[in-house]
Amino acid sequence: MAAAPIAARVEHVGSLLRPMALRKERERLLGVHDANQNLGAHDNPELRNIEDGYIKQVVKLQEDAGVKVVTDGEFRRRSWWSDFYLSLKGTKVTYNGKMPITFVNAAGEKRPAPGMTINGKVGWRGSVNVDAFRYLKSVTKVTPKVSLPAPPMLHFMRDEIDEKTYPDRDKLFADIVAAYQAEVAALAGAGCRYIQLDECMIPFLCDPRHRELSKQRGEDPDMLIGKYAEAINDAMAKRPSDMTFAVHMCRGNLNAFWGAEGGYDPVAEATFGKIDADRYLLEYDTPRAGDFKPLAKVPKGKHVLLGLVSTKDPKLESADGLKRRIDDAAKSIPVDQLGICPQCGFSTNMFGTSFTEDDEKRKLELLVKVATDVWGTA
Repeated sequence: MAAAPIAARVEHVGSLLRPMALRKERERLLGVHDANQNLGAHDNPELRNIEDGYIKQVVKLQEDAGVKVVTDGEFRRRSWWSDFYLSLKGTKVTYNGKMPITFVNAAGEKRPAPGMTINGKVGWRGSVNVDAFRYLKSVTKVTPKVSLPAPPMLHFMRDEIDEKTYPDRDKLFADIVAAYQAEVAALAGAGCRYIQLDECMIPFLCDPRHRELSKQRGEDPDMLIGKYAEAINDAMAKRPSDMTFAVHMCRGNLNAFWGAEGGYDPVAEATFGKIDADRYLLEYDTPRAGDFKPLAKVPKGKHVLLGLVSTKDPKLESADGLKRRIDDAAKSIPVDQLGICPQCGFSTNMFGTSFTEDDEKRKLELLVKVATDVWGTA
């Protein structure tokens, strides 16, 4: 399916740091004090109005930095994934520590992953993204992008699936895909022409620990990779012909904690050869993501944005260091198919990280500078 080309050499993944004043207003109006409160999308008109003002500011920050594809910073979301998943019928999220998956940070501290329960028939019951997109489109002069959590997380990060509803996992995937197709259609109808699916589960299956977890569940991890690629394709299969479709892949980013390690080699064929995406935004900021050799499997006509800039470490990377890494990647894929991005969002939930807004702005400006030096434009 041919999409209108997006010429940008620089993007950021989606989320941006929520200003502390916005976080306080959200807490005042919704009572958010810990991870288990107000997990889904809110419907508070006063908070929406407050968010509008901050979104205008963060769009200006992106445009002033020279970024040509912008988001609303995900300022209306509790996290990058929870609002959309909980907008569906048949889903529940818990932070009860029972998931057999833990995240770790640079200090070696561990944190349990959230669990997803499929407690009924999964179905779409209206978009939580359309109104947010319409507002974003109204306040930007460049390309507005909407990011959605990809379908596989609903399956992989589950702590329970209602066996009476879904004794057949293929039926579960079919219902998940139908819900995504309805969401994509709603966004397309609102004028959205760029959707990015954020996908962590395929990169998780590069990690021997998570492959073993799949086996313990009675699943073949290699077959699961193919199933996940198929679900991603099917979710976007009915998009308009002029809609750009991107996939962002990383190994998790929960307030600078990550959930997996391992290069893209085990998933390169399914990821690059079978997923019908126009663009890939790939984590590549540390050795955890492996080398660039798997990029040789990216077909001509597709673009890869190298996630060379960290959103876990506020230290600013060097321009020369980034250029050397681009040169290294160009040994596996033509440089004309490349661009650059951060390895993940800057604030994958409302609680943020140790970053400041100035750190974030300097990193965006660095990406634009490097892209301009390498390709002549951002």
